[in-house]
Amino acid sequence: MSRYADMFERLGREGAFGAFLMLGDPDLETSAQLLNAAVEAGADMIEVGIPFSDPVADGPVIQAAAQRALAAGVRIADCLDLIAALRTRHREVPIGILTYANIVRARSGFIRDAAEAGADSLLIADVPAIEARPFVDDMEQAGIEPVLMAAANTPDETLDRIASLSKAYTYCVSRVGITGTHAHGAFDAGLINRVKKAGAPPPVFGFGISRREHVRSALSAGASGVICGSAIVEKVGLGEDITPLIRSLKRATRERLGTAMN
Repeated sequence: MSRYADMFERLGREGAFGAFLMLGDPDLETSAQLLNAAVEAGADMIEVGIPFSDPVADGPVIQAAAQRALAAGVRIADCLDLIAALRTRHREVPIGILTYANIVRARSGFIRDAAEAGADSLLIADVPAIEARPFVDDMEQAGIEPVLMAAANTPDETLDRIASLSKAYTYCVSRVGITGTHAHGAFDAGLINRVKKAGAPPPVFGFGISRREHVRSALSAGASGVICGSAIVEKVGLGEDITPLIRSLKRATRERLGTAMN
């Protein structure tokens, strides 16, 4: 099985917690330390961004992180090296890349190189399901799992296409718009039910996860896990320790089991 399948099987009813970090933010050395810290703090899976000048799906916090990394001179090759180093340290943790089509197309062999570096999945945020087949074919050839996005307004026909193309998990968007934190989580159980009915991979909520109550609401809606991005990246930008936040949000994934909160 893939690392994702192994993870979901191991966790059982406990929700998976994914931590997102922008590679190279604020610099390569610190970025490597942050990736390791996220795993040590309890993240079940890691999602990483490739610094890009026009990240259309991302809000101001992650946009700023990309700009910091680009200003530090970070390039795609550096990002692949960071992934490879993380894979060496943590053999079993799934590593996913969230990026954009320009990045994938600009570097010949990007998908192959990402797989060889140790990435398990690739989500291309600006490629809709109807245009995803050529990318998915390249991923399957390279041995990397495709991840596609679903939202509450995604038609059933498109969900069926997503189910047929996706492998690792299904990235379920908690709201219309861009990434960022919000005070009130809106986690649609109807979307989760439709994703499962379509036979898509395990649904994982992203966009706006920043508090324990968000994690609880997402899992109560039937999600298999959550991904937190902006709240973590905001702390990176402020020079704050990301460990307490990750530990707190991970503990929330166990609450529906009634297990100890340590």
